[in-house]
Amino acid sequence: MANFSDWIEGARVRTLPASLAPVILGAGITTAMHQFSLPLTLLAAGVALFFQIGANFANDYSDGIRGTDEFRQGPPRLTGGGKTDPAMVKWAAFVSFAIACGFGLALVALSGFWWLLLTGVAAVLAAWFYTGGKNPYGYIGLGEIFVMLFFGYMATVGTVYTQTGRAPLLAWALATGIGLIACALLMVNNIRDIPTDKQAGKRTLAVRLGQRKARWSYYAMLAAAVVLATLLYLWGYAVAPAFLGLLVWVVALSRPVISGATGHDLLGVLRNTGLFELSYAILVAGALVFTTLFPHWAWGTIGWALLLLVWLVWLAVEAGKLLLRNRHHQHTADSAQLAVDSEASATSE
Repeated sequence: MANFSDWIEGARVRTLPASLAPVILGAGITTAMHQFSLPLTLLAAGVALFFQIGANFANDYSDGIRGTDEFRQGPPRLTGGGKTDPAMVKWAAFVSFAIACGFGLALVALSGFWWLLLTGVAAVLAAWFYTGGKNPYGYIGLGEIFVMLFFGYMATVGTVYTQTGRAPLLAWALATGIGLIACALLMVNNIRDIPTDKQAGKRTLAVRLGQRKARWSYYAMLAAAVVLATLLYLWGYAVAPAFLGLLVWVVALSRPVISGATGHDLLGVLRNTGLFELSYAILVAGALVFTTLFPHWAWGTIGWALLLLVWLVWLAVEAGKLLLRNRHHQHTADSAQLAVDSEASATSE
């Protein structure tokens, strides 16, 4: 019988920032457009959060009854690990989707854009058939398209549209950035599962690309998201160059992935990628909000100063690591030489 912590693990808390981050970003955009609504933002967050939880439970159920999770290396799933009746997991998915739809109905009613109900139906169907049904599209490498559409464009641009009635190019550009990070989150999860997914016949994009290309694509997605954030400069946000400092974090996140970390060693990367996505949304939204509230500040100078500070701190940290590594190597060499000298002295005696 699954306990409370098992259900929390089944909801995959590490992935939940992927649902809230685009809504935060959308709220920042609406603030910059002087049309922010807290009630509509909270409703959008409810839709995104419970939709993500429902998708996670649906994935747990479908992969479990299909037998895919028999080979996985991560934490045991509810269905595949035999922790509870599969029907219970399916109902957990349905209940989560129902709650998301309830938030969505309220959001549509308050905004007046009733046609958005169709996108809600499409989202639920897409979440279910990601790994469910006879021909799940997640098994043929199309999962990243689903993530970009719903956790990039729909969540971000949808938040903006329900509050402003518009979908500006800025929203689409930033939605692409946050969507790429969500895709990177899925990619690193699937990189961990490449060996077992091959056994189960699950042809994710990571499986199709192979280890080397999949790992470098993770890095490329994160780096591209940072570049897209700096495009705020084209819309007159002089602070935008500061976002190049996020490349330091991208490099740190990518190191274990590029160096070939596998299995449980990638769980930390999975968690940290989710935190990166949430931080990205907060920082970009914060920049939009503060430059809107305080338009006369010297944001260009602040942006370049922050970038310089981040890079200087990174260089200092890397130099410190190099110094410690050299000292360790020198200490090891001195210890080895001392052992040789002691052995030679003992032999001569």
